[in-house]
Amino acid sequence: MFTANSCFKTDDYGAPSETLTGSIIDSVTGLPIQTEQGNGIRIRLDELSWSSNPVPQYFWVMQNGNFNDTKLFTGYYRITPVDGPFVPLIQQDSNGDTIVNNSRMMEINGVTKVNFMVEPFLNVQWVGEPVVNADSTVTVNFKFTRGTTNPDWQFNVTDVYLFVSEVPYVGNSNFDSRYSTQVTYSGTAGNALLGQTITINTKVMPGSRNYYIRVGARTADNVQKRYNYTDVKMVAIP
Repeated sequence: MFTANSCFKTDDYGAPSETLTGSIIDSVTGLPIQTEQGNGIRIRLDELSWSSNPVPQYFWVMQNGNFNDTKLFTGYYRITPVDGPFVPLIQQDSNGDTIVNNSRMMEINGVTKVNFMVEPFLNVQWVGEPVVNADSTVTVNFKFTRGTTNPDWQFNVTDVYLFVSEVPYVGNSNFDSRYSTQVTYSGTAGNALLGQTITINTKVMPGSRNYYIRVGARTADNVQKRYNYTDVKMVAIP
């Protein structure tokens, strides 16, 4: 009995309680970038306190472009936003050598705040307010422009999508295809619409309820092929 009990050790390490908070800022608008809730941008954390090649940790950025993780251990970290529809903050050449590195190296202790400026592939903006039509469709106007001046990251525009959902967390990972509308473009056809006002209608939606809508536009990038978004708007179908 004495031998068996002596094998147990008490875990006296405190639970992780440090906080990392901040925003992913759109370099065009100066505002937090619009993303998806749970399937958009991730924050990659590499804790370098004990190893130069640690197993990375990840957590999701919120839909509004802000992030907040309150369960981290004190330590020295490399912090990098990844998987977003923007020019990557870490880039490598054909030989695998790093040629761009805009990650941050810092100590996380207490509440640590850090913002990242990114160049989105596209900047998508509403033009005016959505209009509810008599046939229970909604008409929206919007436009998209380039978010980067770097020609290496100016890919062809492939499609735009008017996403509709009955919950605020609307986007490519959470929408109702019965009411949403997608328009696709071949080759360079979508590029001709850069800066132009585009009009799209939803499909007919059942009345007496609220819906949440946003527009996504996407390019043929060779990273993630994720959408850049407008913010979310609520519409009421009478």
